[in-house]
Amino acid sequence: MASESLRITEIFYSLQGESNTSGLPTVFVRLTGCPLRCTWCDTEYSFSGGERMTIDAIVQQVADYGADYVCVTGGEPLAQPGCLPLLERLADAGYEVSLETSGALDVAAVDSRVVKVMDLKAPGSGEVGKNLYQNIHHLDHKDQVKFVIADRADYDWSASKLIEYNLTEKVSDVLFSPVSTGVEPAELAHWILADRLPVRFQIQLHRVIWGDKTGV
Repeated sequence: MASESLRITEIFYSLQGESNTSGLPTVFVRLTGCPLRCTWCDTEYSFSGGERMTIDAIVQQVADYGADYVCVTGGEPLAQPGCLPLLERLADAGYEVSLETSGALDVAAVDSRVVKVMDLKAPGSGEVGKNLYQNIHHLDHKDQVKFVIADRADYDWSASKLIEYNLTEKVSDVLFSPVSTGVEPAELAHWILADRLPVRFQIQLHRVIWGDKTGV
């Protein structure tokens, strides 16, 4: 059955570069495939290819690294049916599990122990029409919402969604992150401070350390 295996682009051990666990040693399981095509995507290599692996094999490879944190990412992990049982197996094994998802696919069935780090796609992504806003009702106080911001228009849109959905009361953190080829980090930081937004500014730590490479 398809749900018993998944197509995997890579499994690797690195420092978490984003979210409120930034800096923590983490095993990343990157699933292959994504129905979105964001203009600024930095993981286009995960759109196709990969290696089909059973959930047992994935869990064993994760265990070999001996880490406490596991991040299931993509691509868009939820595009594969096997993602849900994989998340459950990893949580059953005692890991702190996070799921990085685009917000375009239903998160209702994600195991309640998993931390959902969910994007809301701003206009600059080219995929704002794919946001599934009903997903916000399935988030709780351990989850996080991320906005990737290319310019001032993206920032203003993101700030409006922050208020419209009262996100700071629903989730643990709201993350504002600059597109690497867009707005300067210092400028985004200035906007956040000027407007006194209750959000967490972040940059991609792994890019600061290793540059634009895969498997880090």
